Amino acid sequence: MPTTIARRVLPQPCGELSSRVIDALGTTVGSPVSISLPGADPYGRDLHLALHTCYGLHYDAFAGVDPAWEWDPGLLGARAELERVFLAALRADTVAGTDVAHELDELLVVPDENAGVGAFLRDDGEPRHVREYFVHRSILHHQEADPYAWLIPRLRGRAKAALVAVEFDEFGGGRGERIHQRLYADLLAGAGLDPGYLRYLDVVPAPMLALVNMMSLFGLHRALRGAGVGHFASVEITSSPASRRMVDVLERLEADVACVAFYREHVEADAVHEQLMRRDVIGDLLEREPELSESIVFGIRATELLENRFAEHVLECWRADRTSLLDSLEFEGREELSMAVSGVHREFRAIRHS
Repeated sequence: MPTTIARRVLPQPCGELSSRVIDALGTTVGSPVSISLPGADPYGRDLHLALHTCYGLHYDAFAGVDPAWEWDPGLLGARAELERVFLAALRADTVAGTDVAHELDELLVVPDENAGVGAFLRDDGEPRHVREYFVHRSILHHQEADPYAWLIPRLRGRAKAALVAVEFDEFGGGRGERIHQRLYADLLAGAGLDPGYLRYLDVVPAPMLALVNMMSLFGLHRALRGAGVGHFASVEITSSPASRRMVDVLERLEADVACVAFYREHVEADAVHEQLMRRDVIGDLLEREPELSESIVFGIRATELLENRFAEHVLECWRADRTSLLDSLEFEGREELSMAVSGVHREFRAIRHS
């Protein structure tokens, strides 16, 4: 028997922008949504929690929120302003280019084996670090492959067929228990964590929210379809070696079989997906629409930018021997959010040495 779906509750706001959006969703559809963006940090958690909540209406439902909010003109206008600030920052912080082949070749270069989050986990990682990493990535993997589905009606011919083939694998090849989102929920449970949908959203800081929001941004806008394809290719090309390293880390730590299984699946599947994305999706797309080359390069470089920001945040915290998740001390005076953060850290303390 299928389990009953438990709808997620709205997240706890963390500033003015997220408060305006989240408060509006608790009211009648059509209520005005007024936001003020001058001085807003384009990579800050307040902006990205507000944007993530807007995008959330296009994914699963929020408990107690009227689904008609999804297409409310006032909320869409507010979302467009948030997107404008974020997209402008991404464009300003990446170098424009049109040489797609060069970018794809660069993605195939073996990364420095002694740098990055993977190297830290390999050399110094403890179970607590791995669990924190799992919590960060849960915000992405609970929606894994969903944003790319929006690209399907925006492609034609071989590019469409190849992208659907990749998505078919991401969604378990027709088997519900093999959907990658489900495999990640199994991973969380195997690590002693809560597998619930976006359970840890209130404790994940801005860098991961920005990365996930970028995926939704590229997927939802036809004008950014090239960037969406570039991002998807970047993920598929770099995933296999990164997943192979995670398998090594988890086997060293004698992790639960479900944790290893998730990454082993990506070692095998994404090695095939790399060729499909490069040759059939991007190759065919550029034959039909060569003017999208700059957008594809932008998607690749924006992905690298945000992945690097995420890695820098995590490594800075771990090297200082502190958590990379939000600390409840940051939220004094915001009782509900402070309690939510404290609750997660109690979970971590309970399983730290398990």
